[in-house]
Amino acid sequence: METFFTTSDKIQHIIKSFNLTKTLYISSIIIGEAHTGKKSLARYLFPNVLLVSGFDQQEVENALEKHDELIITDFEKLNNHSSLDFTNKRIIATANYMGNPALIDELFAFIYSMPSLQERPGDVTYLKDLYLKEARSTLMIEDNTFESDEIHLNLSKNSKSLKKSIFLHLVKHSMDDKDIKRVLYHYLLKNLDGNDGYREHLALYEIPLIEAGLKKFSSQLQLSRVLGINRNTLRKKIHEHRID
Repeated sequence: METFFTTSDKIQHIIKSFNLTKTLYISSIIIGEAHTGKKSLARYLFPNVLLVSGFDQQEVENALEKHDELIITDFEKLNNHSSLDFTNKRIIATANYMGNPALIDELFAFIYSMPSLQERPGDVTYLKDLYLKEARSTLMIEDNTFESDEIHLNLSKNSKSLKKSIFLHLVKHSMDDKDIKRVLYHYLLKNLDGNDGYREHLALYEIPLIEAGLKKFSSQLQLSRVLGINRNTLRKKIHEHRID
């Protein structure tokens, strides 16, 4: 059975409402942004109910003929809603957007709104820890020296971008100099071109070197000494690369 963790009052309300109406043959739909957990929530609430995707109209129609209970994901992708008959059936649908409001009102007795991860800081913390554990296992990383609070969490695409940002952070912080050289090699192999390639791609090295140095030493004078270059040369490069 799938588990579903949430600290969101809105989602807990959805769960409570579904539990109160589980014995009734009525249809409900959960609407919200992609990758907010709508499908996982439906599967958690109805673990034994057949799940079909709105990407396949024929599969949905066939399932409706054979089953009284059904989970339909990506409901907005169905191209012929007039062929759907929800009479005496318990349908749980999910959709990334409302689509036709009149049609939604006609087909579904209950319409729920799934909040984005931006609105669910408690859930973000839980998912962050979950994805960190998964990333460490997948990437075979045992080093725990980096601070997880330093990870820039990207919530623009909810759990999809959140998971990606965590994996990317661990990859970047686990690379050694050989890995970095191989990354640069493949990047340059693909992008090296033109008549001034050396100057154009030198920034790949200079910008992170200067930015990291300024953050670490907080002094242009000290950084110029560490790098072994003239302070004016450093200032010129900072201006050239538009480094704040």
